[in-house]
Amino acid sequence: MAKIYKKTSGNGSIALYLGKRDFVDHVETVDIVDGVIKVDPAELEGRKVWVYLACSFRYGSDDLDLIGMNYRKDIWIQRQQIYPAVGTKPANTPMQEALLKKCEDQGHAFTFNIDTNLPCSVGLQPAPEDVGKACGVDYEVKAYIANEADDPEEKINKKDTCRLIIRKIQFAPGTIPAGPQADISKNFMMSDKLVHLEASIEKELYFHGDPIPVKVKINNETAKVVKKIKITIDQTTEVLLYQADKYTKTVLNEEFAEEVKGESTLEKTFTVIPLLSNNKEKRGLAVDGRLKDEDTNLASTTLIRPGMDKGMQGILVAYKIKVNLLVSSGGLLGGLTASDVGVELPLVLMSPKPADVPVE
Repeated sequence: MAKIYKKTSGNGSIALYLGKRDFVDHVETVDIVDGVIKVDPAELEGRKVWVYLACSFRYGSDDLDLIGMNYRKDIWIQRQQIYPAVGTKPANTPMQEALLKKCEDQGHAFTFNIDTNLPCSVGLQPAPEDVGKACGVDYEVKAYIANEADDPEEKINKKDTCRLIIRKIQFAPGTIPAGPQADISKNFMMSDKLVHLEASIEKELYFHGDPIPVKVKINNETAKVVKKIKITIDQTTEVLLYQADKYTKTVLNEEFAEEVKGESTLEKTFTVIPLLSNNKEKRGLAVDGRLKDEDTNLASTTLIRPGMDKGMQGILVAYKIKVNLLVSSGGLLGGLTASDVGVELPLVLMSPKPADVPVE
């Protein structure tokens, strides 16, 4: 059997088993969440065992809950009664069958189907001095002992629970369209001549950590001098649930000392690589959901399908590449009379689909 993830309640009465913690969104379908709960009925005292799968948005640390502020908003939640068993259940998966043999007569299988319109796991990077759990969207499987599935009057003791955080992830599609192109022509005061700038990327989508070649064409018809070329990549994050909050953070900023004199041209490709490792200090930067302290990367672009409710996504992430030319007049005052010529290109960042993930 492959690696198994297990959490046991503080009183030892229940244990939660999962065969994996990453569940793939294939656009039309999402991997089912299949697991097993081992139940020792000796300490239940007439209570029942339940399990839920919740997609939640966390917008504060646990400390806020101590002063009566709700720091977690459930976007979607499903519950099942595990013990005593009720109703009919779907056929067991091979992983569940293996675990049920391990748990013998105390094992009980459960299966959840995640809605396709729910967001992928994403977090907002905390500052180095921040403590507690980061803001973001996460998924939690939790088994618990209680009289009712969701009675607000019933207080559930922490020792009667066990939980595992899982991730809903999405990989790049198999077919990647051609990349965008943008151009601009700008004239300057007291001159009818133009500076033409064209920028393009080969593909619409690039994988995290891969080099991104940005092709730049400049036709400088003026007497001015292009002193340098600056390429930046911005991440725009829109937080939809607790307030209308939209902000942009630069994840890459590189300058190239390419001088294009008056009445001359330049055609060159500049390679850039946006990396989370170069942005570790930026609080609020969106990153792909992580499990414990494992490494992650910049958040993948949010793909909005037709008919999808944007409000259900919790956090929307988008990227754009900006190419700017610093154009000066030359001479002693050139630096004081410089101006920009710039274009923007949309960029999609995602993770590649591993070879062992089947195509849906």
